[in-house]
Amino acid sequence: MNGFADGPEKAGPAPQGEEPARSPALDIARRLPDRFQTDSRGPVYGALDLGTNNCRLLLARPSRRGFRVVDAFSRIIRLGEGVSQSGLLSNVAMNRTIEALRICAHKLERAGTHRARLVATEACRSAANSSDFLSRVKGEVGLDIEVLTPEEEAILAVAGCATLIDTNVDYALVFDIGGGSSELVWIDLRRISGNGQHAASRIIDSVRRGNGQSVWTSLPVGVVTLAERFGGCQVTPDVFEAMVNYVAALIAPFEERHGFRKRISGSAVHFLGTSGTVTTVAGIQLGLPRYDRSKVDGCWMKVGDVNRVTYDLLNRTYEQRIAEPCIGHDRADLVLAGCAILEAIIRAWPCERLRVADRGLREGILSSLMMEDNAFRAGRRRRRGE
Repeated sequence: MNGFADGPEKAGPAPQGEEPARSPALDIARRLPDRFQTDSRGPVYGALDLGTNNCRLLLARPSRRGFRVVDAFSRIIRLGEGVSQSGLLSNVAMNRTIEALRICAHKLERAGTHRARLVATEACRSAANSSDFLSRVKGEVGLDIEVLTPEEEAILAVAGCATLIDTNVDYALVFDIGGGSSELVWIDLRRISGNGQHAASRIIDSVRRGNGQSVWTSLPVGVVTLAERFGGCQVTPDVFEAMVNYVAALIAPFEERHGFRKRISGSAVHFLGTSGTVTTVAGIQLGLPRYDRSKVDGCWMKVGDVNRVTYDLLNRTYEQRIAEPCIGHDRADLVLAGCAILEAIIRAWPCERLRVADRGLREGILSSLMMEDNAFRAGRRRRRGE
């Protein structure tokens, strides 16, 4: 992907007479009994995201407004635990992950999944023994998992939340703070008009083509790796500042190459964050007695409120963070590392508004698979015929 174009520029036309490239995917339908293959409600698509910290599965059918979720699964497995120090996936982490993947495989088969894409991210990109692990997964669980490139991870993250981008601004920064890496995508929206799915499709196309309207980077740091480096349980203000400075040093070359700080000066800008960090911060800011996706997904926050929540968490003990209903025991040692990454982003590019997305990679995968199959159009025809 290239830097922003200095002036208006239209993307070139799509090649004529070519079929859209199909994403590498596990065509589960080929090995399921016929009784699973037909359903008047439409085919089921699946997306599995095997990350450094979480194993997540989403199953859905195409619908008029995108897709309707029929089943989901999420478990913290910490596959990447210790990889930043040893360079290897540990046996304990691999065993934890395989148990979670067995549940995913069962759900995929039980749903009669037509197509699915099963992907792994930074932990499997960086661990020296990830190929052996994925071979073991295929042999023991029957799932063929591909390792995403950082570029494809960034594209799919944008695809999953593009409908939440406000096209009335000049620029938007989409970021995904993961367990082992963090993806940042700057998008020039000055030539994209409209809202909803049409605008989202143009945004996704600009990111995928790299036609001068978007640039991306993948930072080799996430909540797990940062917490392992600096500690995540007892975080003092000095330790937190060291975390922020560490991430800022990773952002600096990206900023130096593209000069976003100068480009966005005086322009309308907003951030769109998709990660457990931003959804957690939003849940706390909203004062939720327990996490509620319907209230968090798509909500807007002032950056000043983000800072207030961050420093409130910094003043809490580890035990107090565990007691926070939007954090809990599984994330209490990671949340401040995520806040430090978010703080480094905010300091790099001053912005007043942040939108929160409780969606991302899996939703991007599902949308891509359904678009390749023209499933949305087929779904509309089926409903008219009913």
